[in-house]
Amino acid sequence: MHTPDPTPLTRALVWFRRDLRVEDHAALSRALTHACEVLCVFVFDRAILDSLPRCDRRLEFIRDSVAELDERLHALAASHGTTGVRLIVRHGQAVDEVPRLAQQLQAQAVFVNHDDDPDALTRDAAVRTALSRLHIAWYSSKDHVVFERSELLTGAGKPYSVFTPYKNAWLKQWQPKDVQPFDTLQNAHRLSAVDAEFARGVPTLAELGFEATNLRELNILTGTSGARQLLANFQTRMARYEDARNFPAIKGPSYLSVHLRFGTISIRELVRAATESQSPSATPRSRGAEVWLSELIWRDFYHQVLHHHPHVVKASFKPQYDAIEWEQGPQAEAAFALWCQGQTGYPLVDAAMAQLNQTGYMHNRLRMVAASFLVKDLGIDWRWGERYFAQTLIDFDLAANNGGWQWAASTGCDAQPYFRIFNPVSQSEKFDAAGQFIRRYVPALAGLPDAQIHAPWQAKPLALQAAGVQLGTHYPQPMVQHDEARARTLARYGVVKSAGEAFVSGAKGAFSG
Repeated sequence: MHTPDPTPLTRALVWFRRDLRVEDHAALSRALTHACEVLCVFVFDRAILDSLPRCDRRLEFIRDSVAELDERLHALAASHGTTGVRLIVRHGQAVDEVPRLAQQLQAQAVFVNHDDDPDALTRDAAVRTALSRLHIAWYSSKDHVVFERSELLTGAGKPYSVFTPYKNAWLKQWQPKDVQPFDTLQNAHRLSAVDAEFARGVPTLAELGFEATNLRELNILTGTSGARQLLANFQTRMARYEDARNFPAIKGPSYLSVHLRFGTISIRELVRAATESQSPSATPRSRGAEVWLSELIWRDFYHQVLHHHPHVVKASFKPQYDAIEWEQGPQAEAAFALWCQGQTGYPLVDAAMAQLNQTGYMHNRLRMVAASFLVKDLGIDWRWGERYFAQTLIDFDLAANNGGWQWAASTGCDAQPYFRIFNPVSQSEKFDAAGQFIRRYVPALAGLPDAQIHAPWQAKPLALQAAGVQLGTHYPQPMVQHDEARARTLARYGVVKSAGEAFVSGAKGAFSG
């Protein structure tokens, strides 16, 4: 859904946010269609940046992607005969910088793509008000999802709260036109050069007040070029995705979640890649592509949940679940700290947390396992874990992260039922049978045999000795006994138990990582 199309404009400003690409960009396409001159800006918004740690992989990913965006805008304009086009970059409060810049440039309108995160909506309302006072128009377009807000509703005109009916409605409604790319080439000659006083270049991390991370060491690809490399690689593996995605030691996922988060590639391009692999002419027809498309639909689902039920940011989707009494006090805080540090004594959980802490990424299967352990083994409020993931994940997306945590905690829409509790040992034996992932991230256990690496406290003393493992010294004893913790969880959730609860879940869409 777009705001109404503008009358012809002399000059427009496109404000990039979570859409750091030139191709298939709704706001840029729309501005180029309706304005004779188009300029582009990105703001390193201090309202966000000032709350981040000084060493943050997301900020480095964004900074490098913005630098590539600047180069791609320059090259696009040059290929159409216009030189000197650069991305205008500002470092300040976006609510101040965007109206000020639009006025300085004598822009008649600002074009953006929707951002439905609650804080972003508040920010945009403030910018829109400031622009209105300056008699500058505001045009906003759908770009970040295929179907948004109220585009998919039940027969009763209400938002969906169960994934499978939503998915069926999504698949029934979508047409190839819904994922056609927005053209930014035809009118690229309208991109306008700016004076040197405006085009100051992309600041370094140090100039933004940040330190370098291990992003390059991890070989995390940034920008549209990085996204395209990942997509090309994934297309060679997509047919195997249905099974491969469950095993953290192998290359199963697409690894495109961070690129979707910051819009270095469009959701439409990814849906086209998935649906083309499923078409009758595809040889062979890809079940893996069908499952991957389902994950992309989960993403749309969580965004429409956030739009219609913004209370989920701070509370349970199902209000009755807020009656649960979670563990509190110093003991809970100490247990939470051990979970964050990957010191729970459960190897797969600890390996998952080590992956998160060392790389900013966690395999989707492990997001579910780690979340379940925190909530249902340790009895700690899901919001604690949600906040930690929000601080640490490079691909953090509010809608998906909140949806995933509420799924794991059984408090969300179409969530895992409260009585279904992941056994961390069984999950380890099933999805990391040879212990490859555990050995990579918990090297203290590397010497244990495959059969004993999943529950080292059950290993024979001679096996521990041969592996050089002394429990309590080289690796912790388990924090809790799973069976006992499970019984406590069932009792804890007793306050919301009702005969009417049903389980109708798509199960594996939890975090859409």
